[in-house]
Amino acid sequence: MQFAGGMNILGALPYGVGVPTRQICPENPTGEKGGACKRIPDPADPDLPHSRFAADLGQGWKVRPFIRAPAGETVTLADIKGPGCINHFSIASDLEQFRAFVLRVYWDGEEQPSVEVPLGDFFAMGHDGATHEVFSLPVTVGPKRGCCCYWQMPFRKHARITLQNECDRDADIVAYRVLYKLHEIPGDAAYFHAQWRRSMTRRDYPEHVIVDGVGGCGLYVGTYLAWTALSRGWWGEGEVKFYIDGDGEFPTISDTGTEDYFGGAWGFEDSDGLEKPFNSPFLGMPLADHGDGHGPRRFGLYRWHLLDGIGFAEDLKVTVQALGWWPGEKYEPLTDDIASVAYWYQREPHVVFPVLPALPQRWGK
Repeated sequence: MQFAGGMNILGALPYGVGVPTRQICPENPTGEKGGACKRIPDPADPDLPHSRFAADLGQGWKVRPFIRAPAGETVTLADIKGPGCINHFSIASDLEQFRAFVLRVYWDGEEQPSVEVPLGDFFAMGHDGATHEVFSLPVTVGPKRGCCCYWQMPFRKHARITLQNECDRDADIVAYRVLYKLHEIPGDAAYFHAQWRRSMTRRDYPEHVIVDGVGGCGLYVGTYLAWTALSRGWWGEGEVKFYIDGDGEFPTISDTGTEDYFGGAWGFEDSDGLEKPFNSPFLGMPLADHGDGHGPRRFGLYRWHLLDGIGFAEDLKVTVQALGWWPGEKYEPLTDDIASVAYWYQREPHVVFPVLPALPQRWGK
């Protein structure tokens, strides 16, 4: 339930009584009522490759807990007839390269996805070579990369979620759950969107575009950055800017620095002078990987605008600068590798996303 001040989670609970609730997972791939756990163990069946573990127990005992995602193929995780709202989505896999997975979500029969993001980045874990836990309100990543999100995703006619494996290796295990409720959706409810971008900032123009070309009426609700600092020293002095509803050269909203936008103050350093990971419900830096001190450093940062969403009526562009310090106390433009996910709600139709870069251009370690 939505209130003027934001989303009151506990206050909404009494209003969900009796609403039909379904869950799609490998044990019930359609989510139908009474449709879970019907398979009979048969390891020879290519659809039941993991059923041998239940051979002595038989039907009803974890016969199809996972699916496979063969190399180069796209699997459909959920295909739901509305109206309804997805309340919870979780996923895990034995494939280590989460950047090789592409998560896409389509609303109400649209041809172009409203969500198109590498899997790990969607869950604020964009550095495959430095896996870590995330503890926030809408997104969590537990030990062994158990990814969960609680973004509320309403739809009126249809919802479809797919996962594409662009790696040259099969994913032998994909475990997932999509929990949703079937109910009418208010006429003013908007659709969930998420878009990924990556760039190498330049010293002559040290700015990364988080999202641009968003057209329509909506609400910006989150930013995730997978930041690779390619030089020594401080990297988080740049400002995050929001260009709203026809802004030209100058934005309407600007933060006072990357450190401030993501909840730090005078950096993120601990007493030893190194950035320290931290998590909180609305913002955090769950990854601060300093490597061996001689190579690139990797940082992961999230900021969820759950109680302070940024509304727009016509269009939106969001950017972040990459700035450090020169000797003599002047800002130093940086060349850094920045990948981002922008999260927002808007009314459809949405502007078609830029073409998602091919795997070699997405690859991260």
